[in-house]
Amino acid sequence: MSHPRFLPAGDAALLLELHSLDVVLAVFQVASRTLPSGIVDLVPAARTLLVQFDPVAIEGAAVKVWLQHCLKNTEEAVRKHPATAFTDSMMSTPCIEIPVHYNGEDLDAVAETLHLGRDELIERHTGTDFVAAFAGFAPGFVYLAGGDPCFHRLRRRQSPRTRVPAGSVAAAGGFSAVYPSDSPGGWQLLGVTPLKMWDLDRQPPALVQPGCRVRFCVLPAKTRIISLPVDVTPAGTPGPECRKKTLPPEGSEQKRSIQILKPGMQTLFQDFGRPGKALLGVSPSGALDQASMMQANYLVSNPPEAAVLENAGGGLEIVVHGRVVVAVTGAVAPVAVTRPSGMRAPAAAGHALVLGEGDTLRIGTVRAGVRCYLAVQGGFDVAKVLGSLSTDVLAHIGPPMLRTGDLFHLNAAPADSGHPLQSQALGGRSAPAPAHMPEPDDVVVLDIVLGPRLDWFRPGAGTLLQQQCWQVTPQSNRVGMRLSGAKPLLRQQVQELPSEGTVMGAIQVPANGQPVLFLADHPLTGGYPVIAVVHRRHHNLLGQIPVGAQVRFNAVSV
Repeated sequence: MSHPRFLPAGDAALLLELHSLDVVLAVFQVASRTLPSGIVDLVPAARTLLVQFDPVAIEGAAVKVWLQHCLKNTEEAVRKHPATAFTDSMMSTPCIEIPVHYNGEDLDAVAETLHLGRDELIERHTGTDFVAAFAGFAPGFVYLAGGDPCFHRLRRRQSPRTRVPAGSVAAAGGFSAVYPSDSPGGWQLLGVTPLKMWDLDRQPPALVQPGCRVRFCVLPAKTRIISLPVDVTPAGTPGPECRKKTLPPEGSEQKRSIQILKPGMQTLFQDFGRPGKALLGVSPSGALDQASMMQANYLVSNPPEAAVLENAGGGLEIVVHGRVVVAVTGAVAPVAVTRPSGMRAPAAAGHALVLGEGDTLRIGTVRAGVRCYLAVQGGFDVAKVLGSLSTDVLAHIGPPMLRTGDLFHLNAAPADSGHPLQSQALGGRSAPAPAHMPEPDDVVVLDIVLGPRLDWFRPGAGTLLQQQCWQVTPQSNRVGMRLSGAKPLLRQQVQELPSEGTVMGAIQVPANGQPVLFLADHPLTGGYPVIAVVHRRHHNLLGQIPVGAQVRFNAVSV
């Protein structure tokens, strides 16, 4: 085994770089069986293993020692079988068969490129087993390694398609895969399968997970698959009990609830997200400003992890049914409570607000920061998706964005909440005024840890990253913050970076040299080099930096 490299990926992750996919998967297999307390997730990729950990539970130095132990345990097997150490170990695992209509748009072109006939190409694709290596850019998308060597020299299309249909079976870059949903893509299309690669009604939702064996088989053109009905519901869309448009008849017994009168620009359910789901191809997601989320929950006597409404920009207006205690935290915005009679009641952010039947609460336009957080005592009686109510806007997992008319029932309030159901709006608990929230004209300084791919850039790029101000552009969202600087960050290594795991706060640099700062809904893996990662202590701040503001980076040691 060649000498591995340990590369920092922020203060809560380590990137282990190895020389081949087989070695990565061999180490991943050992590491998965010996996880110490404090390891949050493992993300295997083409040449790397990303290890995410909780610095409160385990130090980075201890993570490195553990990985060195994993390397030692796998070194002998890799030395004996350098090309097949992992693949051979998987031959005893169950095999998932994927039937394919080999009618893909690129099938004939691929056959010509590989100097094969159409039938021989299909025989080679179905003639050997693949190993599910690692999850990709979308839930259910898994890179399948192995197969006939002829496919290992197949490149991506020069111009990617804007839409690849769900179920498309494709190959490129030494891998095969099945697209689980409609998405852009640049792989060569060989055919299509009727199987659903990602189904939230199935446990586990991903048909293929890393470590599985896969074999493709020919599905005759006239075969009808009657056991797989077409499902046109977008992944993650809740059932009818989650989204309701009408209230119960007046006078009938009903649970406490809130109804959305105006959702504002974007209002989503958020909580702590879905950590530890990398094998499904799912990123953690979760509230961008988790400190504000926990503060709102504290004010209404909820546990810190209770789901809240994350509202971007203000403009959220709700009406309550029954007696409800709420709190608003986060970005600086006016809060108003209006009684059914039209009279205004005392209200302010950072306080527990006791609302009665028919009271409306409105969050005005945000003056500083970006996102407000609304907590309700008892929490929302809404079904979780993969253990969380967070809405991942990239993966389309979780409840959809809130709309006018949505009605949500609430769970029972705790008996010892300390909030008497009194007539005034202001309840018993309050929080200190929030720290300074960024405004569009501000320069926000963010601490970063350089690496893991600083050496891919020209000398002085790390200095330029820190000395230059970077403006937040309007093309920013929960997936990432797009930045613009007068001088781009230029690379000295121009080859394509094999896909590797990414983390919250990663500063990824595309070919144009203008950084993208990954936020909570970032893709699980990425193919551009990461020059630095924002330190965890500034993660909450990232979700509050508005468009137009500038950021400066300050490198710190781990």
